[in-house]
Amino acid sequence: MKITGASTSIITPQAGAAAAAPVAAPAAVPAAVSAFSSDTLESSVLQPAQGALKALPDFDAARVAELRDALAKGELPFDAGRLAGLIQRFHGSKG
Repeated sequence: MKITGASTSIITPQAGAAAAAPVAAPAAVPAAVSAFSSDTLESSVLQPAQGALKALPDFDAARVAELRDALAKGELPFDAGRLAGLIQRFHGSKG
């Protein structure tokens, strides 16, 4: 499997592990960039959209349960090969 892209995961030390060297503080964000970001997020144009997004559920639990039941009963076709192909295409695999 070919993995592309940069990983941004953070690894935390386990209990009893040796202490790691201190990490340098991140560089300061230029004032123009931070001002742009906060102004953009707080603009009157985005506020209604942000409110609408916050009102939506993370996922439709009823629909998930309905699909799960249909799969379990064999009422919904499932093609593992097609799913694998879609996952490879989504992640940019050249295989």
